Amino acid sequence: MFVDTATLTLSAGKGGNGVVSWHREKFIPKGGPGGGDGGNGGSIVLRAESHVLSLQDYRNFRIIKAQNGHEGGSNHKKGKNGQNLLLKIPQGTLVKDSKTQEILFDFTEDKQEWIICQGGRGGKGNARFKSPTHQAPNVCTPGTEGIIREVELELKLIADVGLIGMPNAGKSTLMTKITHVPVKIAAYPFTTLHPNLSYIQFDDYSRVLIADIPGIIEDAHLNKGLGIAFLKHIERTSTLIFLIDISGIEGRDPIEDFKILRNELSTYDEKMLDKPFLIALNKIDAEESAENITRFKEAYPHFPIFEISALNETGIQPLIEAMRVHAQIGGKKF
Repeated sequence: MFVDTATLTLSAGKGGNGVVSWHREKFIPKGGPGGGDGGNGGSIVLRAESHVLSLQDYRNFRIIKAQNGHEGGSNHKKGKNGQNLLLKIPQGTLVKDSKTQEILFDFTEDKQEWIICQGGRGGKGNARFKSPTHQAPNVCTPGTEGIIREVELELKLIADVGLIGMPNAGKSTLMTKITHVPVKIAAYPFTTLHPNLSYIQFDDYSRVLIADIPGIIEDAHLNKGLGIAFLKHIERTSTLIFLIDISGIEGRDPIEDFKILRNELSTYDEKMLDKPFLIALNKIDAEESAENITRFKEAYPHFPIFEISALNETGIQPLIEAMRVHAQIGGKKF
C-alpha cells in the first residue's frame, strides 16, 4: 500500500535516575558515597532511505517511543543508556510540526539523518556530590524527560521524470512497457489510485527514476477526482512528460486536454510550468490520430513532441533517450 502522510507523536526516552548508595567493601568501613549516575534516554533518529518508497510502515502507529535510560547502581555503576530508535523514511519526506505546519526538516538526500527527539540526560548519583567539605552527601537527581514532538510526515516523491496525463491516457501502459513493472490497467478512469515509482536502467547502469502520477482532471486543484493528493508529487520531479491521448476516440480534444493539464499544474503552483517538459502523443495507431497529430503540432510547433503507441511499443525508444538526456543534465527548459 502506498502511504504518503503519517501523523505521529514521537517521544524520546527518559533519563535514568541517579541513586543514593554507600560503598560497601571488606576492610573499608567508611567507603563513602557510591551511588551511580542514571543512563541517558534513547533518542529518536530519522534517516532517509532511497529504497523505502512510502510511509506505510507508520500507518498503524500513533505514538512511537524510544527506550528509557536505566537507573544508576551501587559502587559507582552507571545505568545503561536507552537504545536509540532509528526510523527509516523515504527520500523526499518533509517533517512538519503537526500544529503549526512549520517545516522542521526536509529529507532530500539518501542516508540523511536527523535526531528529531533527543533523549533525556541521566540523573546524578550521590557520588557526584562528594566534596572536601561534604563527605557523605545524601542526595541524588532524577533523570530528565526526553523530547516529545507531534509531527506530520509528508512524502513528496523525488524523480527524474513525472508522467502526467488525463485518465486513460495510457500512463500505466507506458510504465509497464518501459520499466517492466506490473501496473494495474483497465479501461475506466482512475485505474491508478496511487503513484507508481520505478526506473529504467541502461547498459551503463545509469538509471532514470519515473513517477507515474494518477490521472489529473479539470479542477483537480480544487480536490476533484483524485484531487491535490498527488499533485504534490510532481513538485520535485526534474522533468515532466505530458502523455496525451491523441486518438480522441473517447470524445476528448487532445489540445484541450493539454491545456487542462497545464492549467491544473499552474493553478496548483505556477512554478510547475517552469519545469522542463516533453510531450508524448499516445495511441498514434488509432485511425483518428493522424488529423489530431497535425492539429496538435500546428498549435504547438516549438514544443518537444514524440509520437508513440505505448500498447504497440511504437516510438518509445526516442522518448526513452530523451528522458535519459534530461536526467543527465537535470532537465532543459523549452
